[in-house]
Amino acid sequence: MLSSSARLLRLLSLLSSRPSWTCTELAERMEVTDRTVRRDIARLRDLGYSVDSEAGPWGGYRLRAGSRVPPLILDDEEALAVAVGLREAALSDALGGDQAALSALLKLRQVLPRHIADRLGDLDDAFVRLPGPDGPQMRPGLLLELAVACRRRERARLSYTDGEGRTTVRDVDPYRLVHAARRWYVVARDVARGQWRTFRADRIDRFQPTGHPADLTDPPDPAQLVSRNIANGPYPLSATIRLPLPMREALRLVPATIGTHRPDGPDATVIDIGGPDPDGLARYLLTLGSPLRVLQPDSVRQALERHARRLAEENAAQGQTRKACVRAFPASGCPAGPCPGAECGP
Repeated sequence: MLSSSARLLRLLSLLSSRPSWTCTELAERMEVTDRTVRRDIARLRDLGYSVDSEAGPWGGYRLRAGSRVPPLILDDEEALAVAVGLREAALSDALGGDQAALSALLKLRQVLPRHIADRLGDLDDAFVRLPGPDGPQMRPGLLLELAVACRRRERARLSYTDGEGRTTVRDVDPYRLVHAARRWYVVARDVARGQWRTFRADRIDRFQPTGHPADLTDPPDPAQLVSRNIANGPYPLSATIRLPLPMREALRLVPATIGTHRPDGPDATVIDIGGPDPDGLARYLLTLGSPLRVLQPDSVRQALERHARRLAEENAAQGQTRKACVRAFPASGCPAGPCPGAECGP
């Protein structure tokens, strides 16, 4: 027979595994009497777990969120998943500050069973993280404040600094949070302008709910709005191209953070891409390695033609040079070494 502590852990695990259990089902699973189940339910409530009960033949016990955080019961895979998630949050600063994630990870690792801690250590040894640019710093706790305002549909007042360093105070109706390109964005309606906007969370200096209901009439697609603003917002020039590829393949070639996509029939995609100037856009388009057509503007189309013509002329000139080398050095061969080109032959 299980000890009372082990029985409580078993009961808690069962209650967590599905929405509802009858007393008889729990008693059968735990091989105890109904009276023991009811007594153990009362003990769980004393420990801080909120267990609801419903009388009748269709009633039962349900575990719901409580007013404080009681001990958690995690299986091996769940504990490992939580530890890996905390590790990534601490390393990436995705929550606006790594201290809370790091503190939680250290506490969790202290109580992990040895075999789970060893698996986490194996992951630590195998993972390699390339150093990259420092991500934007966001005030700790801000992400939760933004999420609460979105869920409550509550208007808020924020102090925001734009990319040019100008700070403004404005009322917004928060709608959704979007994480893209190592940054958090708030999709909200600018009340004064009556427009849907995106705000970088790391540029929000102060955020204060006003207590007034938000007006979320006709909201946009949050992910599409953020993608479009990232792709075209900071650039002075925008080009429209057509790829002879279905939408899914075009997204793999040109990510949503670089261009705004729309299908042009089942086998083609039209993309709007921003860039610094025609030459810069032309150079990027050449790196795609795919047939494409520049729909607009003419300046980008002409720049692409110039770059493509220059590449073709350079390679044609290289071929002529190789042929001349073979004719000039028929016995000893080209002094530059073996020729990789098909043009150089006897």
